[in-house]
Amino acid sequence: MSDSNIEKEPSATLYIRNLDENIKIPVLKECLDAVFSLYGNLMGIIAHGNLRMRGQAFVIFDDAKIAEKAREEIQGFPLFDRPMEIDFAKSKSDATVEKTEGPEALEEHKKIRLAEKERKKAELEIALKKRKRHGGALANARASKRTAIADELLPPNKILFLQNLPDEITSEQLISAFEPFPGFIEVRLVPGRKGIGFVEYEQDENAVAAKEGTVDLRFGDLTPKITYARK
Repeated sequence: MSDSNIEKEPSATLYIRNLDENIKIPVLKECLDAVFSLYGNLMGIIAHGNLRMRGQAFVIFDDAKIAEKAREEIQGFPLFDRPMEIDFAKSKSDATVEKTEGPEALEEHKKIRLAEKERKKAELEIALKKRKRHGGALANARASKRTAIADELLPPNKILFLQNLPDEITSEQLISAFEPFPGFIEVRLVPGRKGIGFVEYEQDENAVAAKEGTVDLRFGDLTPKITYARK
């Protein structure tokens, strides 16, 4: 990520990305445990093989200071020939909340997480309904006329469309932010058009993971708008 990103507060849970997606989950967890347990007691390691979590993992320490030290010293360490990208998790793990705040706080933490999950689910359902309405309108429109579809409703594409970039953004800054995700091919800035660019990956799935993994991306005071390019 670009150095201009806002630094997250230290947390006992570390978010690891740029992991080899071909490594089986049990083996991956075992290797992560071997590396991170050298720094202190681990309360758990979370890794899944689904599309959303592929190539990522969470390592949970019992102390935020230990996690911070591990993050600083292991940052960029090559695991299966890939340098690990390590950041603090955006939210506390269940294990951390239960240990530091108690069972009642854990139940409240779970309620908040469930409510957030339901909110995102509702937003997705609304977006899908809008997309369906747009699809119906497109089918009934004249074939020669291109119907406008909101950028946020475009289907996954291996090319990401970036908007609201700083005028002085460089290719190197974009490469730093998007190259760590699997399947990266290149970034392209549009000559004569400031504030926009493209990032291309090998497959749609790679672009989906990159789009989801850069929701907190910042360049100075600007938050780029990242959508799928139109096919």
